Amino acid sequence: MLTRIGGLLRQAESTENEHEAEAFMAAAQRLATRSSIDLAVARSHVAGRERRPVPVQRVIPIGDPGKKGLRTFVQLFVAIASANDVRCDVARTSTQVYAYGFDTDIDTCAALYTSLLVQMVRASDQYIKSGAYKTGTVEKVVTETRWGRKVQRRVQAPVAAVTARLNFQMAFAARIGRRLAEVKSEVETEAVRADAVDAAPTGTALVLRNKEIELVDFYKSTSEARGTWRGPEASAGYSSAARRAGDRAGRAARLGNSPELGAARGQLPGGGS
Repeated sequence: MLTRIGGLLRQAESTENEHEAEAFMAAAQRLATRSSIDLAVARSHVAGRERRPVPVQRVIPIGDPGKKGLRTFVQLFVAIASANDVRCDVARTSTQVYAYGFDTDIDTCAALYTSLLVQMVRASDQYIKSGAYKTGTVEKVVTETRWGRKVQRRVQAPVAAVTARLNFQMAFAARIGRRLAEVKSEVETEAVRADAVDAAPTGTALVLRNKEIELVDFYKSTSEARGTWRGPEASAGYSSAARRAGDRAGRAARLGNSPELGAARGQLPGGGS
């Protein structure tokens, strides 16, 4: 009903014929009165539907300075963003991420991140509390003094809880990124295939390409980053057992409503719905 009333208002405002304008306005008013819809609301609704989406920049808070695990939190958000056509710059302190993309895509990233972060932290807590990480070892380099000289040698040491947690969360985030990338690829492939069947005048492949170009141009003109974020580094050591556990948890994590990814793809610049 909002769309019908808004269409009549647009016709009334665009015609140069005074009688036509009055007729369209009267029709819009009658519909609005019957449905108890304010004309201003209908006009705003149409304007919102016809507004062409453009890329924006949004700041995503990750955590307070000094909080442990921020780099793996960032890794999780960046993995989600990569699968949703959102580019990211990361603050040096890892306390926030600057997201560049279309509103609907950034909204999808934020929703997925909120859910998956809780799952990642809970799963890593359970892994640490289970004590399973203690069966593994990590390779460390120790320095000893022999015959008046300092000598380095590699030794196997028990895995510390902080090392296990870091490796677990890194593997979890990496697996989530791969899962979401697969969903994205499937959605886009199905959309392109449907275009081929329906002989759509505006192909999804072309729309996606135009969207990518517009986002790249926006990022280049807006970003002030001087380098590329290289991801978290397991400086405390590498734990294969924790990585495997984190990967399993990432495989089992709920992605929310997976069609949400497909829905976001629907609102493309120039692509309609």
